[in-house]
Amino acid sequence: MNKIKKLYDKYVLGTYTRQDVCLVKGDGVWVEDSEGKKYLDFFPGWAVSGTGHRHPKVIKRVSEQLEKILHVSNNYYNELQGELAEKIIKYSFKGKVFFANSGAEANEGAIKLARKYGSPDRYEIITMERSFHGRTLATLTATGQDKVKKGFAPLPEGFKHVPFNDIDAFISAVTDKTVAVMLEIIQGEGGINVADAEYIKKLNRICKEKDILLIVDEVQTCMGRTGKMFAFEYYDIEPDVMTLAKSLGGGMPIGALVVNEKHKDVLGPGTHASTFGGSPIICAAALGVFEAIEEDDLLENVNSMGEYLVLKIEELKKKYSMIGKVCGKGLMIGVKLDIEDASEIVAGCVKEGLLLNCTQKNILRIMPPITVSKENIDTAISKLSTVLEKL
Repeated sequence: MNKIKKLYDKYVLGTYTRQDVCLVKGDGVWVEDSEGKKYLDFFPGWAVSGTGHRHPKVIKRVSEQLEKILHVSNNYYNELQGELAEKIIKYSFKGKVFFANSGAEANEGAIKLARKYGSPDRYEIITMERSFHGRTLATLTATGQDKVKKGFAPLPEGFKHVPFNDIDAFISAVTDKTVAVMLEIIQGEGGINVADAEYIKKLNRICKEKDILLIVDEVQTCMGRTGKMFAFEYYDIEPDVMTLAKSLGGGMPIGALVVNEKHKDVLGPGTHASTFGGSPIICAAALGVFEAIEEDDLLENVNSMGEYLVLKIEELKKKYSMIGKVCGKGLMIGVKLDIEDASEIVAGCVKEGLLLNCTQKNILRIMPPITVSKENIDTAISKLSTVLEKL
């Protein structure tokens, strides 16, 4: 471990705060570090490994593709990109898909589409406070958190931020320059804040009345995380644009811009591109994710295990007064703690062999693989209880 850390210290930019762990193996909900210690992973790469580490169906698809070809330029067709786009459209809404490499890239594509649609007079995009849309200049400007913007001025113009779940604030922000609204159905980095049904209904109606594009960022909520393939399905709406990433690739880097049929021609040849977007190896992995969800009844598992996880956390709440509000949907759970900083709890969990995340300083973000079992949850709750007991 010391050798690994020395190499990082000498050659890798220090843009992350890292736990003192080097993960070298993964299998399902479990990972193992370079010292041979095993951990229950209840936050697998910000939900990237949503179907668990090395899911057999993902590995099979990728292994088969490794024997064929790894990369195909988007100047040509490849066997799997159309197949994957068809799957995404089947579960979302009639339209077309552009493939990129990350959630930030997918959101950049959405921003470009909105600007092109409104050009030249309408260019402003309304986003939500406490939102998170990426780390590029445009997406961090779209993000409704000042902490990610410090030191990067001047930022691109054309973004407004309003409180989440506040329809009056949204209405007040709309002008003749407004071309789109971008929001997460459930804010992840913002603290697992769930959109109210009435709020989304009114927001959607206003967008239709004023020809404002509704862009739904499902980078973290896609691929069954909330109990449905996509979180917008809970709200009886059809977005104009949806962005995907993280769990879609089963551990491989992918982003997707899904454009409603009404706006499929806004971005034409030469207006947008991605060198590695939709490569055969990545599409193979994503198709493996769809297979896993479909054939292993994982949406049903998310709903039943999500209920069970919340039940077990509520039991802990009776024992530990520092546990406050529990929120979320499916297996996207936030636990607000009555302390200023929960980083000590996260570090304690690492020592106990449990990997969690802390966001907004005092909210535990718990997002296990959607393959998780009751036994896994019981083990995780026991480890968390041990840490809380020490505090």
